[in-house]
Amino acid sequence: MSTTGAPEEAYTATPFLPDGRTPSLAALRRAAAGCRGCPLHRDATQTVFGKGKAQARLMLVGEQPGDQEDRQGEPFVGPAGRLLGRALEDAGLDPADAYVTNAVKHFKFTRTEPRKRRIHKAPTLREMSACAPWLAAELTVVAPELIVVLGATAGKALLGSSFRVGEARGTVLEREIHGRPERLVPTVHPSSVLRSDDREQAYQGLVADLKVAARTLSS
Repeated sequence: MSTTGAPEEAYTATPFLPDGRTPSLAALRRAAAGCRGCPLHRDATQTVFGKGKAQARLMLVGEQPGDQEDRQGEPFVGPAGRLLGRALEDAGLDPADAYVTNAVKHFKFTRTEPRKRRIHKAPTLREMSACAPWLAAELTVVAPELIVVLGATAGKALLGSSFRVGEARGTVLEREIHGRPERLVPTVHPSSVLRSDDREQAYQGLVADLKVAARTLSS
């Protein structure tokens, strides 16, 4: 079944989720590989599902896969992912203990000419909504104690279109997300640090937000 020929309001990943009330992460990953719930799968190399421990206390949610993630099939393996791993360690968090994923599982991009570099393009709210069943399923299986929200797009996917990362970063929010009470700490996406004119200051701001997450987990 494919919904990519359907009108945009009909986009949804729901028909592609595996049967069963509590499927494993492995079952979810296998099912997501065949997701055709919106048109983003057509140009992407592959689905990039979440990665990490099934019972991780900390879940990190980003926007979507980047170019390297799309090619390798794993989240946060590009430059932004390497920076995030260093920031987690500097904040006192072990990257190996976290579950990392994205609000959207396929790479959305544009390029000015064939064979030119693929340029990241932000997903629409409708595309995020279409992909939400995967994130909801990951939350159900992992059941994290805390979610770190990486950037505005992830924030909008989890907290609604009015979310503004600059207003909420570094604070602990308590919200119901996909029917579950969750604690969340928003911060910037690590890719924004790489784009910053003052990269060191931006990096230290990211680390400071992640230290809030570390203190929340240890309290």
